[in-house]
Amino acid sequence: MNALAPDRLKLVGISKSFPGVRANDAVDLSVRPGEIHALLGENGAGKSTLVKIIYGIQSPDAGEIWWDGAPIRIASPRAARRLGIGMVFQHFSLFEAMTVLENISLGLDSKLGGRELEAEIARVLDTYQLKLDPRRIVSTLSVGERQRIEIVRALLLNPRLLVMDEPTSVLTPQEVEQLFETLRQLAASGCSVLYISHKLHEIVALCEGATILRGGKVVAHCDPRRETARSMAEMMIGPGLKELAKSGQRSFGAPRLQVQGLSLARTSHFGVALDGVTFEVRAGEIFGVAGVAGNGQNELLDALSGESLAPAPEAVLLEARPVGRLGVGRRRALGLRAVPEERNGHAAIGEFSLTENATLTGRGRVRVARLALVDAAESARYTREVIAAFDVKATGPEAPAGALSGGNLQKFIMGREILQHPSVLVVCQPTWGVDAGAAAAIHQAVVDLAARGSAVLVISQDLDELLSLCDTVAVLNGGRLSAPMKTGEVSIEALGLLMGGVHGDPQGTQVMTEHLHAHPI
Repeated sequence: MNALAPDRLKLVGISKSFPGVRANDAVDLSVRPGEIHALLGENGAGKSTLVKIIYGIQSPDAGEIWWDGAPIRIASPRAARRLGIGMVFQHFSLFEAMTVLENISLGLDSKLGGRELEAEIARVLDTYQLKLDPRRIVSTLSVGERQRIEIVRALLLNPRLLVMDEPTSVLTPQEVEQLFETLRQLAASGCSVLYISHKLHEIVALCEGATILRGGKVVAHCDPRRETARSMAEMMIGPGLKELAKSGQRSFGAPRLQVQGLSLARTSHFGVALDGVTFEVRAGEIFGVAGVAGNGQNELLDALSGESLAPAPEAVLLEARPVGRLGVGRRRALGLRAVPEERNGHAAIGEFSLTENATLTGRGRVRVARLALVDAAESARYTREVIAAFDVKATGPEAPAGALSGGNLQKFIMGREILQHPSVLVVCQPTWGVDAGAAAAIHQAVVDLAARGSAVLVISQDLDELLSLCDTVAVLNGGRLSAPMKTGEVSIEALGLLMGGVHGDPQGTQVMTEHLHAHPI
């Protein structure tokens, strides 16, 4: 890194307001050539607005943007790409009916022939050790796999500044380290990286500088290498970040959710078949399912929620009652609640108000409907309860779900289901895209729910989350589930290897697990 070279990117006094909201307030930020710089802040702190300004999607109301020592105006994403700015968004802009290859092609300003583009994609995938089939239809991909499309599309530009928003949610720990090595190589060649992540331990390991936003303002600049995850979290949200309060003496009751030899054929050419999945979750227990995106997580959640029916009723037992052939409504009537991975369109309807979304899932468990008629006052009261209990930043119960930030919508969805006091809660990616404070609140709510006797199944790609939250963990790979392991007896490296597919069958998984216990990595 040349200390005498001008900053690759420099923002001076950037401000941006929307009706009733000042998203950015005189923000200063600079990224040197070859620097990996973190942009941190809780949900709603102004990070998304700022990176949209950097990428030319929005224009600032005030302030200056400097590029390589000269003032510029970034009028559009195309102008940003011409400068050499590549962007990987957390929320994707993809055409679901098209293939991966077609989506990547549409995102490139210079058009390449099909074979040439496939060769370039293969090069990027090989460099980053990412798995992605260029000919798959996007609608068949998991959220994590869709994120890989955005990563590949940005890297094909050979960027001089790469902006990455939550890029590691699809990776095993070993693949995360591989990605970090690649980013370090890019930085060594002069490419700057602006890195956004809620995984603060990643920031400590990777970044050389950080700018921290709170309420649209810069509240700190720091060197993450001299900080801890906790100290940066407190810079983001203020002092008083709560530790997870979890009893060390945990006892479990009878099984509330039992899955016995669950096998399901894949529903599409690119789906994942479930093969003999067997486990149980006891009253008071939090059971974690780890795995890289696209290994059957969504299929498992659908099979448990009732969106997909099992071949036999006994394949899924709820409170010892066979429900494998029952649909969503009947399972919910028996006390099961499920939160899918995709919050927009699946867990919530963006055009509906928060009250309407709460009414859709709350009837039968809370009194938002009487004799098939919606109780508008009770629905609004319940929605306000969710908003208050989970600190959802919204204008009120009538706010459209689609108007909330991703993190606030996630808090609302989790709160909406948890406050219905389910006997069994199945949730996929409970804290995807939320800040440290919101994640801590969601984790505590899950722990408190289990302490009241509910059985909780957490499907997540975040191993730190699973190891801190869960009592038991297993790994889903290629539609097959490993033997369950106590979280206090297994390492994150061992889980990463299992996520990467070192096992071939459940017995082999047990042998591998025993080997890892005897020979720590």
